[in-house]
Amino acid sequence: MARRIAHLTYRSALELEERFGTAVQADGRFAVASYLDHHADKLSRRFDAGSYVLLTEAMNSWDVGRGRGGVAAALSRVTARSVVAGVDSDRLYPIGLQQQVADGLGVPLQVISSPYGHDGFLIETAAVGKLLRDLLAG
Repeated sequence: MARRIAHLTYRSALELEERFGTAVQADGRFAVASYLDHHADKLSRRFDAGSYVLLTEAMNSWDVGRGRGGVAAALSRVTARSVVAGVDSDRLYPIGLQQQVADGLGVPLQVISSPYGHDGFLIETAAVGKLLRDLLAG
C-alpha cells in the first residue's frame, strides 16, 4: 500500500491522466489501479520492506543544515562546482526547494520540464546527462 501511495507522488497527475484517465479494464478495475498494483508487487518481490521504510524516513528527515548552523550556512561553505536541477512536475522535491539550494550555492537553478514528476530525473536522461556533462566540462 505504501508503494502505491508513494508512486502517486513519484509520477505527476498530468502523466497519470494522459496515460490512464478514467479507463476501466475488462475486469472492472481502473487501469491506473492495475498499474499501481503492478509496481507495488514488483517492488515487494525485489526490495525489503524495512529498507523501504528506512529510505523513506531518511529522505523525509534529511536536512543539510542540521548541525551546520542552518541551510544557508551549510551551503555557503560549498566550494565545489555545482549544478542544481529540479523537475517542474516533481511533487516530492518541488522547484521552490531546489531554488533555495541554488540560491544558497550561488548557481542558477536548472529546470527540467517533464510530465513524469519525481521520476523525471530518471526518465529525462538527455536533459540530466547534458547538465552533468556541462558541469564536468567546467
